[in-house]
Amino acid sequence: MAAARERLPGVSVERAAAEGLPFADEVFEAALAQLVVHFMADPVAGLHEMRRVTKPSGVVAACVWDHAGGRGPLGVFWEAARVLDVDVDDESSRAGTRRGQLAELFEAAGLGDVEEGAVSVEVEHGSFEEWWEPFTLGVGPAGAFVTQLGAAERCQLRELCRERLPHAPFVVSARAWAARGLS
Repeated sequence: MAAARERLPGVSVERAAAEGLPFADEVFEAALAQLVVHFMADPVAGLHEMRRVTKPSGVVAACVWDHAGGRGPLGVFWEAARVLDVDVDDESSRAGTRRGQLAELFEAAGLGDVEEGAVSVEVEHGSFEEWWEPFTLGVGPAGAFVTQLGAAERCQLRELCRERLPHAPFVVSARAWAARGLS
């Protein structure tokens, strides 16, 4: 972002939508969208914008959690949430959450030499409370789900999650689908 501000003084990027980036054509060597493609209103348009602002032969890259395969970091949470609401939006139907979808989106956006793969991560949690607390802040689809629950349902969800996780400290393993292409 600092480089963008130097090249485009006075441009505010804090509220820019991916589908309408406030940058000139071919400004950056690379454009990255880490864990956000599935939140874009129009992922192909967002990736096309990333391509537009990237110099010729520059890299465009993105990754999205494997929510569809249940291997994202929220897999245990969404499994428990489906006990309370079988129709909950567990993020599994969003763009890029299935193997091969990111590559398809990249190609639809006009990117070349597209390669895809997977990235695995592990996060250790010292306690269940450390793992649970972020959900109570109302951030993202999981947080929104928690905050719309009544007190009794929230407590039930919390206990369903606790039952599905090992005793602390524990490690949550997760996978993200990744793709990169050239502008």
